[in-house]
Parts: sequence; C-alpha cells; structure tokens
Amino acid sequence: MQYKLVMFLSKVACHTPYRLLMAVGWVLGNLYYLLIKKERERAVSQMMPALGIEEPEARHLVRLSFINLARNVLEILYMPHLNEKNFGEYIEIDHLERLTDALAEGHGVAIVTGHIGTWEWLSAAFTLNGLPVTAIAKPQPNMQYTYALNDLRKTIHVEIFSRGTSELIAAARALKSGKILGFLVDQDAGPGGAFLPFLGRIAATPMGPAVFARKFNSPVIPAFILRQPNGKHKVVVGEVMRYHDTGDTDKDLFDFTARMTKVVEQIIRDNPTQWLWFQKRWNTKPEQQKTGKHHTVRGQEQQK
Repeated sequence: MQYKLVMFLSKVACHTPYRLLMAVGWVLGNLYYLLIKKERERAVSQMMPALGIEEPEARHLVRLSFINLARNVLEILYMPHLNEKNFGEYIEIDHLERLTDALAEGHGVAIVTGHIGTWEWLSAAFTLNGLPVTAIAKPQPNMQYTYALNDLRKTIHVEIFSRGTSELIAAARALKSGKILGFLVDQDAGPGGAFLPFLGRIAATPMGPAVFARKFNSPVIPAFILRQPNGKHKVVVGEVMRYHDTGDTDKDLFDFTARMTKVVEQIIRDNPTQWLWFQKRWNTKPEQQKTGKHHTVRGQEQQK
C-alpha cells in the first residue's frame, strides 16, 4: 500500500509545474515545523551549540531547513521527470572534471557527501552526465518506502547497496570495477565508528570511505548539492583526497576519516539551512565505543 502511494504521489509531482511544486514545499515545510514538535526542538537544541547562536536565530534557520526538507522530498518524487536533456534546467555542476579525471585513473571514486540539499539529486547530476553511479544507503524502517525510493533512484540510473548487509560486497565490486560509490557520512555510525569532533561534539563517524579507499587505492572526492537563491541546484565537486599509508592502519584510517569529516562539517556550517539538524547524529556516546581499536582510542583522546 505504501509503495503504491509513493509511486502515485511521484506521478502527481511529475505532472506538476516545478515552481508550483516548490511553493507547495514551502507550505508543507512550514506546517512540518509548526506541527512536529519533537524534531523541531531537537533541531534547535542541536543547532545552537553547534553554530554558537541564540535560540531566536536557531529557530529561524531550523524553519528554513524544514522548508528545504519538504522541497527535498517533493524533488525526490519528481526524479522520474529528470533526464539527459532537461537536467541542466535544474542543476549546474562546478568542477566536474575533477570527478572525470579521478575516474580515468581506473580505481573507481568514493564520493563523500551528506544529507545536505537535495542529496538524491547529486547522483542524478553525475548519471545524467553519463557517469556510472552506485551508492550505499541505509534502508528505511518501512521496507515499502525503501522499495519505492530505490525504484525512484532507478529512474536516474543509480544502483543502491543497503548499508549493514551483505550487499556491501557488491558495493566493493562496483568500486573495484571503476564506478562511483557514494557514501553519506553524516549519520551516527554506532560503536564501531571513529569518535571524532563534529560540529562541536564527539560523534561516532562512518569510516567506510577510508576503508574502501585503502583497500582499492581509490581517490576520494567530497561532493555536495546546494540549493541556490535562484531556485537551481549547484553541485560542488571538491578536490581529490588520498588515503596515506604510514604503516599504522588504524591511525591512518582514523586520520583520513577526520580529514573528510572536517570538509563535511564546513559545508554544513556554510549552509546551515540545508542540513537535517533533527537527525540523531550524536546518539552513540564515546563510552559505548568498541574496545581494542586504535582509532576509537584516538577518538577518546580527541574528547579530552
């Protein structure tokens, strides 16, 4: 039932003028801000210390972030409308050559990004330029929504591997075969993550990009899609980052993860209305870290 509902809403969205769809997003975002108290208050309480701002400013920015989220959801439903001929009306790309040059090395490319802007459209920006894109994503709590979302992703030619499952083997093969493999690295990574400072607090941070970069000698590129004042989306492709092997694997993985995390953190600070401030980013506490890992010990040292 949920699957059919999502796909029906997608058809409605695709037959709605884009400007009208974004106006609907403005209304829905404001309603969400007013009605969903738990997420609103969590977002405000997490934003204030992270950005060093007072409550009135935080509430204003959080409201704008809810509007961005609502528009984001509608744009995900709108994805089947995107194609190779029209995507330029919605998306522009800065420094695409950084990605194509890295792909030409033949070791695949790990893309580091986060829940910033309409992140699902980041993949579209690359696939509709003829680049092979795969990504690791966390399944939705309701699998009907997961199936619907994955089918919408297929319309922009993206292959998805489920995080925390045996599909990670297929993800490794995709990177090894020279494809792009995307990682959303701004979620809580649980006890096995690297405990690093993130927006002013220690957070369990995913190490996947560093692990894959080490194993396959793949370049890593940070890339983000940002909503612009004119209504278009701008894809910012960062400079190539490389895993450095000093012989201490745990330390090297930790240090590389820390470098990547700082890039993501800065993008969020520069674009605070385009991140999901209500997500439970800091759920796992440092005392919950798995023992016996050098990188988690170093994470604890960072906290002191």
